[in-house]
Amino acid sequence: MKRHFFRCGNAPGTLTPEDQAVVDQFHAMLTALRNPDPWTPGTGSARDIAVRVGPFVERAHTRPGDDHGPDLIAVTLVHPSTPHAAAYLHGRQLGYTERGWLRCPTNAIIGFWQPGYAMLTHAATGLPLPDDVGMAPAHYALYIEARKRDDSLNGYTLLRLGPYTETQHAQQDADRLTAALDGRETTLAPGFRVTTRFGPFNVSDHQLFTDPYETDVAALLNAAVADVNG
Repeated sequence: MKRHFFRCGNAPGTLTPEDQAVVDQFHAMLTALRNPDPWTPGTGSARDIAVRVGPFVERAHTRPGDDHGPDLIAVTLVHPSTPHAAAYLHGRQLGYTERGWLRCPTNAIIGFWQPGYAMLTHAATGLPLPDDVGMAPAHYALYIEARKRDDSLNGYTLLRLGPYTETQHAQQDADRLTAALDGRETTLAPGFRVTTRFGPFNVSDHQLFTDPYETDVAALLNAAVADVNG
């Protein structure tokens, strides 16, 4: 005799709300895979993208101004449920918040992010991101700028330092430069205020940057000021 088993309290052939949610997620995942929303370099959109990380798919923010031609773009991997607070805590446990900016090959980009991809992420299976996500760190830079003191954007860049492979090193040099500028911001370049700005390293302009490692950044600043005032 055949026996049929059903969840208690449900009529034959019906699904619990929990089961229905799983089915809906699965349908959304299939729809997203069958109908990707194409992404192309230079679109300038602030929307997140979906990128392949091994056999998984992850959500990523993009960062303009730090790519190198059409083959690479800077991204940071984020938890699929971003921006919810619980997602940040869960993402921290799984290593999402510790990656920083990465150089993502554009051929690893599936398209713009869709909620249906969430089932394919490491977070959905409770797995941490692997040590090697297949992307090198995107580098950082410090820009020492002289700007007019009338709050306009007129001015020029005295010195570009980079690339920094870690934000910690960039922050240490930024602190040194800030200390070196203390009380001198408005006197180093007459009519201008000199400040330090942290930002992405633009690979395409690499010839404009000075390597900051094993150098005295304060001495570099003084030399740059001397050249301008010389």
